[in-house]
Amino acid sequence: MFDEPRSWPDLVGKDGKEAVEIIKRDSGFTNVQIVGPDMMVTMDYRTDRVRVHVNEQGKVSSPPTTG
Repeated sequence: MFDEPRSWPDLVGKDGKEAVEIIKRDSGFTNVQIVGPDMMVTMDYRTDRVRVHVNEQGKVSSPPTTG
């Protein structure tokens, strides 16, 4: 299920919390994280994780991807 990188470009501009729920519902991923501006994250690559980068308003700022 998590063999290839995935991306959700259609979620850019949506509310971050809404995007997390859509990804969980549609993909089966359970490890979906919101990453705010200037937040530090680890640099490890994980195919079972999706990061949702949001701007100051909580809107998705770039396509969420696995890793």
